[in-house]
Amino acid sequence: MSSQLNDSCLLIGFPDYREPAQRLARAAGIPYADALIHYFPDGETRLRLPEPLPGHIVLCQTLDHPNSRLVELVLAAATARDLGVKHITLVAPYLCYMRQDKAFHPGEAVSQRIVGTLLSQWIDALITVDSHLHRVHQLQDAVPVNPAINLTATPVMSAFLEKQTDNPFLVGPDEESEQWVAAIARDRDFDYCVARKERFGDQQVRVSLPKADYRNRHVVLVDDVASTGRTLEEATLGLANFKPASISVLVTHALFVGDAQERLRRAGVSHIWSTDAIPHSSNALHLDRLLAKALDGCRI
Repeated sequence: MSSQLNDSCLLIGFPDYREPAQRLARAAGIPYADALIHYFPDGETRLRLPEPLPGHIVLCQTLDHPNSRLVELVLAAATARDLGVKHITLVAPYLCYMRQDKAFHPGEAVSQRIVGTLLSQWIDALITVDSHLHRVHQLQDAVPVNPAINLTATPVMSAFLEKQTDNPFLVGPDEESEQWVAAIARDRDFDYCVARKERFGDQQVRVSLPKADYRNRHVVLVDDVASTGRTLEEATLGLANFKPASISVLVTHALFVGDAQERLRRAGVSHIWSTDAIPHSSNALHLDRLLAKALDGCRI
């Protein structure tokens, strides 16, 4: 990290993402401070930033539970501008509202465009990890700021897997996961394949596994995000029929809503691993060094 950025930058974290933000500040060599937040009984938020602020600040907040966190982020960014901050970089390891990039039915809000435009009004640069993009392939098209950096956690994942298990067999639970599975497999010369998925609703999916020799292999299901866990659960149930040595799950973003984690355990998953892009009990991989390297490229 350049001395220019060190001397004129402050990384500000939020209470519910404090530890990962502090790790990032240490890795980047940037001073750290908390955004002080108080919640009123009616759910409103009072936010206070430290003073004085330098010309460049980094706001570090992941955006799961997005509706409340987006409001806090806008309050912080707007206050920073009022206090004279010229450049705001947002590090949001999980970026919300990226799924809906078109109106599938008349009257639907295209939330990716709306939220992306909202963020662009308050920030100058964005760093995120494995953003869930579909028809829009460039992050800058979704969030019109420059730079808009969409990192991938696959180098961190491949290094982790090499230490965790001998010669794993990687399986992508659906076609969308292929980019992550293939990247990890190429990095360490692991075997891999990708399943097909049919979705019948938010909670109903059918997963078809390709023909492969899964027996006695340490199978690792790899995906960018686990939400309800239904796709991973169906893939696990199918794999169990082939008597693998073990079945594990590795994801970038551990949402795991409801009883998703418990259902995966019941289905036969022995290990559930995730990055700290979203704080969760399954966090086993830290992204601070990956993010710090990108942050160095955002210096002004």
